Amino acid sequence: MSQAFLAALFQRTLLLLIPQECYDTLFVRQEFFDVPCLKLAASKGLGLAIVAGSVLVKVPQILKILSSKSAKGISILGVFFDLFAVTSVVAYSYVKQFPFSAWGDSLFLLIQTLIIVLLVLYYSVSKSLTISFAVAFFPTLYALLNGGVPFQAIWTLQALSIPFMFTSKLVQAYTNYKAKGTGQLSHTTFIMLFVGSVIRVFTSVQETGDFTVILMYVLASLANFIIVAQFYVYKKKPSKKNAAKKKAKSKSK
Repeated sequence: MSQAFLAALFQRTLLLLIPQECYDTLFVRQEFFDVPCLKLAASKGLGLAIVAGSVLVKVPQILKILSSKSAKGISILGVFFDLFAVTSVVAYSYVKQFPFSAWGDSLFLLIQTLIIVLLVLYYSVSKSLTISFAVAFFPTLYALLNGGVPFQAIWTLQALSIPFMFTSKLVQAYTNYKAKGTGQLSHTTFIMLFVGSVIRVFTSVQETGDFTVILMYVLASLANFIIVAQFYVYKKKPSKKNAAKKKAKSKSK
């Protein structure tokens, strides 16, 4: 490969992360400590990393439900609120034409949250309701993304998604509190959601500047932290029977 080809490839790759102006600042004029451009590059890079990570973020939760064939401990109301919130974010961001790095993770979260909703309905309610919900959801999503719904209505949905998202997490946290345990919730999933929402606060400030989006991720970080903390507060302790067996075994050695 020629040096010119590699240089052109390097430039095209970087222009996916930063605008031409920042490329010229950092790599042509070699002003390596230009703070605005460094912030933008960091935001884009982190945003794309979150998008990549979001492809699998709720897969542990999905696998846990499938392996146990149970949605015990998962709040139906909570997952519905969660689906409403993430659907609103996708529709709003798509219509506003925000950079994909700023909201692509929400698209993958939507797909995975929808699967969780369908599994919760299937295992906790009925097969017929699961099918009916799926049939109703897809045309609604299509209308939101393709001009079938006025922008003012989409903005309202986005604004409503903030209390809905926060409530969905609090409902789940309350369910955990009542059960004194986290049921079929996946620890890995909520750790990833917490880290992702914290990083999204920074990327949303840098890439969108949209107050409603920033506020949503601030509250999401707080709510996800509460649930992550519950995994440690309600960590399963060994039963007295198992503890006695373990003690007897250690004495026999």
